[in-house]
Amino acid sequence: MTELEMCQQKVMECENEIKKGIIGQQEIIRQVMLAMLSDGNVLLEGMPGLGKTMLVRTIGKVFDLSFKRIQFTPDLMPSDVTGTNIMVREEGKSEFTFSQGPVFANLVLADEINRATPKTQSALLEAMQEHTVTVGTVSHQLPEPFLVLATQNPIENEGTYPLPEAQLDRFLFKILVEFPSKEELRGIVNLTEGQTQPEIAHIMDAEELVKARSFVSQVPVADAVMDYILDLVMATHEEHSYLREGASPRAAQAIIRTSRARAFMEGRFNVSFDDVKSVACPVLRHRIILSFDAISDGVSEDTVINQIIESKEKNLYA
Repeated sequence: MTELEMCQQKVMECENEIKKGIIGQQEIIRQVMLAMLSDGNVLLEGMPGLGKTMLVRTIGKVFDLSFKRIQFTPDLMPSDVTGTNIMVREEGKSEFTFSQGPVFANLVLADEINRATPKTQSALLEAMQEHTVTVGTVSHQLPEPFLVLATQNPIENEGTYPLPEAQLDRFLFKILVEFPSKEELRGIVNLTEGQTQPEIAHIMDAEELVKARSFVSQVPVADAVMDYILDLVMATHEEHSYLREGASPRAAQAIIRTSRARAFMEGRFNVSFDDVKSVACPVLRHRIILSFDAISDGVSEDTVINQIIESKEKNLYA
């Protein structure tokens, strides 16, 4: 077995281990795994109590990553996230020392991120994009790998601050966490209310995750698939009654990276059209802005994205 195949096998073991602690949500687990392999941040949107926090904690255990949780509230300050310089007195002299904030971890859960003020939300921007934190004139490197998983409630808008487009664009995926089925709900209740909890094992460490990312980045993308990806993104800028603004160039980059990750997890070393279609909605749904017609007609972002995919497929097989 080659090193590549061993790495693919270990990644699949990680996914199966995460499923031990999370009932249902199979597609959610797969999408978060794709984001981790693509070195991207994730926005999880769903009702409270659907296991978003438990999912992040379980991932931290499986990958043996340091984990910090930040509860975003209206009175949270940027320094509460990034850290601050504090004065320390020693042997008759005083000097400023940087005290790290909770953002200094491999895995950061930004819980209810839209409850904090825009100023505090922006404190995460540099960390999410550059993996550094600047306090005063000094930049501090965050640990690698570094990943932000943020959550938000889709229906409770009172006391919230919508995420600005610039920050939304820095999330690789926006994942919709749906309510479980009756059987899944039964499994969740049995798991959480039982006498014994499942033991979650460490499968990979940070170094192995970085190695897996290097394999993913080498997965080739054929010219025809690359054109298909670019056509999808460009189509969001074409005349469409349900679209007001299209996706940014980051969308194309995100589709390429996550399509490579999906091919890798499927045991292939080439990106297929199905890989692209599988990641299109979580990549694009937070990067496009719907028109008033779409909102008044009750049309969702996913509906518009699937319409674009269908139109491009007709051209593909014409």
